[in-house]
Amino acid sequence: MHILADENIPLLDELFAGFGDIRRLPGRAIDRAALQDAELLLVRSVTPLDRAVLQGSAVRFVGTCTIGTDHLDLTYFQEAGIAWASAPGCNARGVVDYVLGSLLTLADAQGVDLAQRTYGVIGAGQVGGRLVKVLRGLGWRVLVCDPPRQASEGGEFVSLEQILDECDVLSLHTPLTRAGAHPTQHLLDARRLAQLKPGSWLINASRGAVVDNAALLDVLDQRNDLQAVLDVWEGEPQVNTALAARCRLATPHIAGYSLDGKWRGTAQIYQAFCAHLGQAPALQLADLLPAPWLNQLSLTAEAEPAWALATVCRAVYDPRRDDADFRRSLLGDASARRAGFDALRKHYPPRREIDGLQVHVLPGEAPAVRQLIQALGAKLV
Repeated sequence: MHILADENIPLLDELFAGFGDIRRLPGRAIDRAALQDAELLLVRSVTPLDRAVLQGSAVRFVGTCTIGTDHLDLTYFQEAGIAWASAPGCNARGVVDYVLGSLLTLADAQGVDLAQRTYGVIGAGQVGGRLVKVLRGLGWRVLVCDPPRQASEGGEFVSLEQILDECDVLSLHTPLTRAGAHPTQHLLDARRLAQLKPGSWLINASRGAVVDNAALLDVLDQRNDLQAVLDVWEGEPQVNTALAARCRLATPHIAGYSLDGKWRGTAQIYQAFCAHLGQAPALQLADLLPAPWLNQLSLTAEAEPAWALATVCRAVYDPRRDDADFRRSLLGDASARRAGFDALRKHYPPRREIDGLQVHVLPGEAPAVRQLIQALGAKLV
């Protein structure tokens, strides 16, 4: 079997070499001419695949090692008989960790008590749903907007207008859709951005075009009370440098780039491909993951909860380093900036997830600290 894969996908040899010969290319270089006789195609979100790319090819299975599928023409896949799989939830924990780190950075900059803010989570799928669970576990007030889920399930969802009216923090975790009953392209347009509460924070770690980037820059230029954190951008890998300069944190689409998340995505596609072939997986992700550099933290029962929150989260991940690296990459010309965007993703350093950290609370009465550790998802020992 001939396999063509994005060179940035980890564990290719470990999980897929047994199926055939693997050829690697940069994700943005995978096009019609590159397919040749590939039967299995493994990609990430930077590779759009539609009729123009795939028609007449030998590809019979496409695996995208990502949560999102907006880069795949699934209607054409069905028409052409091309099987496919994505990796829902693979990087959800990494994105939650990114949001927590961003909240801590914003709180430090403004001297704000995170427990006193009202949070609006837009999109309650794999990522948003986990974030809601963590924030509510911390005892914080959270409103959730997810029109598709509300239509199918009912439940305690609220409108986007209520989010805009009541929430101090908006965190976006919706897929990018351009049609249908609930399109999300420019979900936050100029009109809705103008409705943001005074002093509110906007975090986008979903897809760049969910927010109208030009309108956001206009709003930020007019209102110094607003703070923005952007991990995703319209036109990636090209980035609006003026908008990046106005953001409190700016990063190159790495919110979910934990080592665990990337490896989990490949493992999910491996399992899906094995199922497609009708065979049992020979390997499991747990057999491959390395031990984390930081295995355990110890806290006393007297630890102040806000300090414990910052310590646990930042011990695993602090987005300020990624922000600094990204800003250095924006100093060159347009070509250098595009190359820098992809280089930061390709050479991203190992980063683990909070739920893999063991936290030992020394003997004593510490219900608040224990609740906090459990809410974060760390292993309480």
